[in-house]
Amino acid sequence: MPQHTSTRKSPNTAGAADGEVRPPDIDSDVTNDVNADTEPAPGDATAIPTDAGDETESGAETLVETPDEAPAEATSETGSEAAEPESAENTDAADADAGTDADGSEDPDSEAVVAEAAEEATADSGAEADASGSPVGSPVTDAEADADAPGVTPDPETPASDSTPRPTRPGPRTWSSRLGLRRRLRSWREKHPVAARVASWTVTVLAAAVVYVCLLMPTTLNSLKPTEFMRLPAEAIMGAAVLMSLPRRPRIVLAAFSGALTAVVAILNMLDMGFNEYLGRGFNVVLDWSLFADARGYLVDTLGGTVTSAVTVGVILFVLLLIVLVALATVRLSNLLAAHKAGASRGALIAGTVWITCTAFGLQVADVPLAADHTAAILKLRTVAIRNTLRDEAEFKKVAKVDAFGNTPGSQLVPDLRGKDMIFTFIESYGRSAIEDPIMAPGVDETLAADTKALSKAGFAAKSGWLTSATYGGSSWLGHSTTMSGLWVNNQQRYRTVMASDHLSLTDAFKKTGDFDTVGVMPGVQKGWPEQSFYGLDKVYNAFQLGYKGPKFSWSTMPDQYALEQFQKQVHSKPRTDGKSLMSMIILTSSHQPWAPIPKLVPWDQLGNGSIFDAIEKAGNKASDVIADTTKSRQEYGKSIQYSVNSLTQWLERYGNDNTVLVFLGDHQPIARVSGNHASRDVPISIVAKDPKVLAKIDSWNWTDGLRPAHDAPVWKMSAFRDKFLTAYGSTPHPKTN
Repeated sequence: MPQHTSTRKSPNTAGAADGEVRPPDIDSDVTNDVNADTEPAPGDATAIPTDAGDETESGAETLVETPDEAPAEATSETGSEAAEPESAENTDAADADAGTDADGSEDPDSEAVVAEAAEEATADSGAEADASGSPVGSPVTDAEADADAPGVTPDPETPASDSTPRPTRPGPRTWSSRLGLRRRLRSWREKHPVAARVASWTVTVLAAAVVYVCLLMPTTLNSLKPTEFMRLPAEAIMGAAVLMSLPRRPRIVLAAFSGALTAVVAILNMLDMGFNEYLGRGFNVVLDWSLFADARGYLVDTLGGTVTSAVTVGVILFVLLLIVLVALATVRLSNLLAAHKAGASRGALIAGTVWITCTAFGLQVADVPLAADHTAAILKLRTVAIRNTLRDEAEFKKVAKVDAFGNTPGSQLVPDLRGKDMIFTFIESYGRSAIEDPIMAPGVDETLAADTKALSKAGFAAKSGWLTSATYGGSSWLGHSTTMSGLWVNNQQRYRTVMASDHLSLTDAFKKTGDFDTVGVMPGVQKGWPEQSFYGLDKVYNAFQLGYKGPKFSWSTMPDQYALEQFQKQVHSKPRTDGKSLMSMIILTSSHQPWAPIPKLVPWDQLGNGSIFDAIEKAGNKASDVIADTTKSRQEYGKSIQYSVNSLTQWLERYGNDNTVLVFLGDHQPIARVSGNHASRDVPISIVAKDPKVLAKIDSWNWTDGLRPAHDAPVWKMSAFRDKFLTAYGSTPHPKTN
């Protein structure tokens, strides 16, 4: 074995006579060996002085050391772990562990492994030096080294070197912890090789499964089935080919980024599932973030604050954990590919050939193509959607400035309705499905037929048709604003644009005449409502201004019957001191999901402050029970529509007069789980009046007589209603173009 030599200055030459070499003062055993003029045993680290003639001019002597062993004194100074060399078995195991990935395969980046091992060794030595009292990483002079050596007396005439600075670095605590953990893992692997290999491959398989599922995550609950995950994703093949060809650092960075991006796309796909289920459309990454606050408010009202907080925290943790896990999984898989580059290259080539073959021949399983580029297609669609959303914002601002009745004088607006008390009422989630779905329709149709007869006895007649709503399953305010503005307000950005504009609303048209007081009754509004200005309402009664002291019915702050009774007492029954007529906008809430518990009609003269509903609310269904059951949700939804329609028509029978004109409609269809995956966006609309001249004005619309529109009754876009209504009742168009 080659020997290492070091030349350093002898501390004893300064005090010796010329040509005399004084042996160092070492322990007695070694001294006796030297005096006996015996040769040191092989492997001893004993300093052997050379002949005087071999000395340098400075008195340096050559020390011959073997690296195999260290003196016992050095062992006691630096610790047994540093002094005792690892056995060949341990050394081999350590080398194997340092040069392998977590899955037990050899890391192809041998230089990186060597560098890492060297770094660990440096950290080890630094930790040991620090433990003995020396600064880590400090340079050691020859004199200091000799002074620290056992049995060596420093030369008193040799001054300590103060000229060389001693740089410092952070303590070894972090490195020691990391190295200790690695040693424990290495030891466990050596003791349990089979378990270690099983654990390694289990983690690898789970990593592959997580990435695979995220790459093929569908966007609708209807598509969440096993056949969707029996496909070959092109992104995995391309990613493998790219990652295995990169050096270590770029590979890890790209793998982590790609994994995180894959997780984000999968999360957005999950949001698509929820939005498609509730709103009949996908998640808009530009506009829909503001809806989470409304969703949380709905959960608080439905499930309670504690459950909502737990759900919120759980969702946040799930999102963060998924992103981290997929990123780590992708890095692990990339290391495995790089470790077996030859086999991985062949596998990628075969997989690519299979993918191309499946695409060329259109191979499918249960009508699902085997070859998939799902994530790439989703990214492309989202990019297009973002571009279209940003472009739509600018274009819609121009559209909102154009108004067929924008410059019409008040004297030329709705002249045929002067002297009438106009009421525009929206019934929450009142859609075509309530009238035509086999589960809900029987009860709702029976109610509509009975109410039509009751209104007829009271002297009222009705005509009904269909409007296609701008929203679906939720976001009721989009339906309200579309109906009243005559603009297609199908997203939040358009809604903000309309609310900030001076576009003429249908309600504001009545105010502009100067002949109507305008009032809003909004039991669902529980905070400031700046939209009041756009709608041209002189007064708005929110949830806190109707005097209700009874229980909430899930999201609904009060039963519709109570809200209508308060409208009668506080608004409709009051004589108009200025001689004006009344125009009212009422938004009912009892048919809002989750349709549990549902209020029941009580005698109108017993409504009081609403406390009569306490027993009804307690006896009703729990929201959590209805939400979890699709069939029960449909049944309870139908009952809620019956309750709202009954409340409104009974109010009209009880308080309506010859000048009352009621327009009531639904704002949107119920959620897809209730209305069906392929339901239309149509909602029924009815106009009810005692004056036959009012309904005669819309004879040309060909609407159905009564409260139930026929299946083949005319269907208009909801945005068309404003202009048709204004025109039918005598308004003269005066366009506004800027």
